[in-house]
Parts: sequence; C-alpha cells; structure tokens
Amino acid sequence: MGSLQVIQGIPTTHLEASSWYAVHTRSRHEKRVDTELEQKGITTFLPLLTETRKWSDRRMKVDVPLFSCYLFVNIPATPDVRIAVLRTPGVLSFVGGNHLGSPVPAHEIENIQTILEKKVPFAAHPFIEVGQRVRIRGGALDGIEGVISRFGGSDRLVISVQTIQRSLSITVEGYDVEPLERTKRAMCI
Repeated sequence: MGSLQVIQGIPTTHLEASSWYAVHTRSRHEKRVDTELEQKGITTFLPLLTETRKWSDRRMKVDVPLFSCYLFVNIPATPDVRIAVLRTPGVLSFVGGNHLGSPVPAHEIENIQTILEKKVPFAAHPFIEVGQRVRIRGGALDGIEGVISRFGGSDRLVISVQTIQRSLSITVEGYDVEPLERTKRAMCI
C-alpha cells in the first residue's frame, strides 16, 4: 500500500501517479504563490536566476524567476488537488488544454534542476520553434532574417527570395538568434 500524503486536507496516496504541471501566475507573484503552495503541502519548483539590479544609490544581486509568470507543481491529476492549486491567490491557470494543464515531461524539469544544482552559468533565452521567423544578432551576419528549419538533425536558418521562390539555408549553431514576433505564450498578466 502506498503512503498517504495530505495536500490541504485532501488525502492522496503515493500510488496515484503525480506529474509536473506548469502553473501560470500573475506577474511578480511567482515567489508568493510558491510559498503558499508549499504551505499547502504541494511540491513546487520555481527556478530562479540571480541578476544584478542597479538602483541610483546601489547595486544588489536579486533572485528573479527564470520563467516570468510561471512555476511548476508536482501533483496527482485529481480534481481536488487541481482546485487547491487554482484557489491559491496569484494563480491564473494551469498551462495546457482546457485549463486542465498538460503534464511537463519529468526530464525537462530534471534538466533545469541539474543545471541549477551544478551552478552551470546560464542565461534565459527566448523559445524558438521550427517555422518561426528569427533574426541573427551580432557577428558577420547581424540582421539577417529567416525561418528556423530542421534538416538532418540540425537547426538551420532558411533565407528566402519570395519573388523567385528560392531559398538557401545556413546552420544556426554558433549564432545568437532572436524571434521576430512574440508568441501568445510569452504574454504575462
């Protein structure tokens, strides 16, 4: 028999499969939501990035959420537990279909946790999908625009001449690219 876990008065057994879910929060409420969910007995993960902030009279290192307006919870997929999460002040919704949330693969969470635990230097980077228009930043190709494509296991930047319907592609590896249009997912309330 599995051990019993109580989440805000709701008994759940460890036999119920729990998964990671992304939770969308109000802007600048991530830490508060994280604390409240932990007080309810819910396992959370809020990846933080240390930034140096400058004020007129001083500089300070401040821990800020790596993914603004998001944190992760590891919960069973029961309605009672989902409701406990959604009733937390500052929580807007689960990320995924029908506001029920789509599970985040455990290996994706583990990858981020490992990078943070090993203190590997990192920086936030915009999410870029295959098919998205991007621009190269810096270097000899600064300002070149194209569409991200995947060919032979590597990401490529496809540069097209629409009039003659011809294209060429270059390997993106080694170049800093930025998305040209923001996706709906990047919005924060």
